Amino acid sequence: MKVVIIEDEKLSAEHLTVLLKKIDPSITVIKYFDTITASVTAFTKGLNADLIFMDIHLADGNSFEIFNQIQLEIPIIFTTAFDNYAIQAFKQNSIDYLLKPITLKELQFAIEKFKKHQLSGNKDLISSIATAYQHLNKEYKTRFLVKSGQTIDTVKTEEIHHFETKESLSFLVTNKGNHYLIDYTLDQLETMLQPKDFFRINRKIILHIQSIEKVSTYFNSRLSVASNFLDNDSRIVSRDRVYDFKKWLDN
Repeated sequence: MKVVIIEDEKLSAEHLTVLLKKIDPSITVIKYFDTITASVTAFTKGLNADLIFMDIHLADGNSFEIFNQIQLEIPIIFTTAFDNYAIQAFKQNSIDYLLKPITLKELQFAIEKFKKHQLSGNKDLISSIATAYQHLNKEYKTRFLVKSGQTIDTVKTEEIHHFETKESLSFLVTNKGNHYLIDYTLDQLETMLQPKDFFRINRKIILHIQSIEKVSTYFNSRLSVASNFLDNDSRIVSRDRVYDFKKWLDN
C-alpha cells in the first residue's frame, strides 16, 4: 500500500510512519508534504497513492484549500489536534479522522476501515469532504435589520430568542420579548443561521440554544422545551426532529 502523509509537524509524521509499519510492513510512505502548495503541485503533476493522511492545519493554511485547487479521488484519513467542530462535521459525513496523539489501536481501526472501503466510493468520499469544507467555512448572518415604526435598527443573533411563523408571516423575537416582522421564511432562515446556535424544533419555530431552560419527554416520543415566549404548541419538538435535536444539544 502506497501512502502519502501531509503533515507540517515532522515528529508527528515520523510517529505516524512508525505506527503504520507496525500495523503492516508492506505499507510504504512514498511522500511527505508540509504545505498546501507542495501538495497541490505534486498531485497536479500526477502523484498517486492508495491512501492519504492529511493534517487539517498546515504551515500555509487549512488543508481543505487543497480541494479548492485540485480534484482528488484518493481516500483520506484526516488527523487533527483539536478541531472538534471539524471532527463533528467529518463524522456526520462518514469521513475517517484520527485525533492526535495517534494511538496504534486507533490507527489500526482506521486502516481496517479503509481496507473495507470500496474504491467505487471514493468520489462520494471526496464529495463529502467538499461538503464539510463548505459547511465549516460558510459565513452566517450575525445581525438582522428590523423596523419599528419609522425606526430601523439591528438585532444581533445572540440577542435573538427565536424565530416564528404565524399566518404565513415570519417574526424575529428578541430575548426581551420584542417581536419584529421580517421578510425571510423559516426555510430561508435555516440556511442563514449558524447551525450550532439555532435549531428548527418544528415547522413554526427556530430556537436559539441559549433560550432553552429545560427539555422534557412528551407524548408520542416527542420532547417539550421549557422556554420563555413560547406557547404550549410552539414548544414541542416534532417527532421527526427529536434525534437531530438531541445531537444538536450534545454537540
